[in-house]
Amino acid sequence: MPEHTYIYMSQKKVTTDSGIEIKEVYTSSSTSDRNEDGLPGEFPYTRGIQSDMYRGKLWTMRQYAGFSTAEESNKRYKYLLANGTTGLSVAFDLPTQIGYDSDHAMSEGEVGKVGVAIDTLRDIEILFDGITLQDISTSMTINSTASTLLAFYIALAKKQGADIKKISGTIQNDILKEYAARGTYIYPPKQSMRLITDIFEYCSNEVPKWNTISISGYHIREAGSTAVQEIAFTLSNAKAYAKAAIEKGLDINVFGQRLSFFFNAHNNLFEEVAKFRAARRMWAKMSKELGATNPKAQMLRFHTQTGGCTLLAQQADNNIARVTLQGLAAVLGGTQSLHTNGFDEAMSLPTENAARIALRTQQIIGYESGVVDTVDPLAGSFFVEQLTDEVEAAAWKYIEHIDSMGGAVNAIEQGYMQKEIGASSYQYQKEIENGEKVIVGLNKFTSNEQVNPTLLKVDDSIRKVQMDKISQVKSDRDNNKVNLILSKLEQDAKDGTNVMPRIIEAVEDYATLGEVADVFRKVFGEYKS
Repeated sequence: MPEHTYIYMSQKKVTTDSGIEIKEVYTSSSTSDRNEDGLPGEFPYTRGIQSDMYRGKLWTMRQYAGFSTAEESNKRYKYLLANGTTGLSVAFDLPTQIGYDSDHAMSEGEVGKVGVAIDTLRDIEILFDGITLQDISTSMTINSTASTLLAFYIALAKKQGADIKKISGTIQNDILKEYAARGTYIYPPKQSMRLITDIFEYCSNEVPKWNTISISGYHIREAGSTAVQEIAFTLSNAKAYAKAAIEKGLDINVFGQRLSFFFNAHNNLFEEVAKFRAARRMWAKMSKELGATNPKAQMLRFHTQTGGCTLLAQQADNNIARVTLQGLAAVLGGTQSLHTNGFDEAMSLPTENAARIALRTQQIIGYESGVVDTVDPLAGSFFVEQLTDEVEAAAWKYIEHIDSMGGAVNAIEQGYMQKEIGASSYQYQKEIENGEKVIVGLNKFTSNEQVNPTLLKVDDSIRKVQMDKISQVKSDRDNNKVNLILSKLEQDAKDGTNVMPRIIEAVEDYATLGEVADVFRKVFGEYKS
């Protein structure tokens, strides 16, 4: 038989979603010396922050949940715990996120819609009814009102008889990304930073196992950033928080141990893995430059959520495959906890069935796939190692530019991050619309099939339920005592005293979330972009 020579001619340049060119073939000459990465559990932690990673313990399997009233969300939490969830993750409605009680005019039409409505300590008591806080790790996605939600949680833990030095969990508490990408801010940046460092200081002394911030790239990515921008902007924000805490006199070797990060996971599997590995290495170097000598203050610990903006209403069952790929990327990249989205979340809050499938997806990855059997299983891949280096190099360029602007706060105030995210989002959408980027079921392999999915809907009538609760709380409490405590909180806010002890005192006497937020509105003002 005649011999044949096959010549492959690439028709176009292939890139990752961040625009990094992908070579046709990678060899040992493609990668740099890997000796600097060491072993898992060793600086700079490229290969993971624990020496045994998932052989010792699987990641925390969380399901982000919260909707309607505290009573309804409590039922969902108990359902998830019964089905194997190992940590709770609370979603709050928009009024709660921006400091309005359910009876405020601004809350109309939004109560309980994108999360659970929380107005007072009584709601938190109902939300965690039958759940012992000292026995569970709870993550709360809350930013502008993080101090108050943490105060609610601490107050309930104390009522349950818990040792608050032993309760564990995370508040997101990442206000900078709100200005850059999401929009649920209340106060000006510098005043918001003050509240965050007050939380750092209080928790370092009183709640040492609590993660005081989850520095979030997730929402930056949801707003349209690339993977490179996601870690660059997130780490720049982290540097700003660390510097603010250091300027307050806090020790990075103490508060640095309680910093955590929150990243997105999208469909480009290898770029996502490289992103997580690069982020760990970058933060190790960055924190060391900021003065961290304690290894635990140099480790980047992160939670991952699969990409909400990647989910489609069209052919929604395909989202199960997308979420599986994204969850796998997070695990291969060494995540410490993971939330997998429900396949129906492009249309509504997840139904119980969708939430169960999402959790089972994590469990199948953890118990059936074999990817947990060895640490950093993609290490040594010519492609992955080179891509990790290139993602890191591209991210450093952004960080150096932000540093030249005076840091993340200045970059946000000047609109730099917002413009970069907007430009990337626009480019991505253009590629979808011209067919350059294939999205299965949207611009290729489409179907005319009519689907009528079962959706979870929240009725507007629950606002009346919440208003009645608030009215009852105010009639039961000592209003004179509450007003006196709020006056003292106002003075603490004015004179620079740490506000956390006073917020806890206020909510223990059933001050509302809106009342606490209004004190800060009065002292700090509101931010207008």
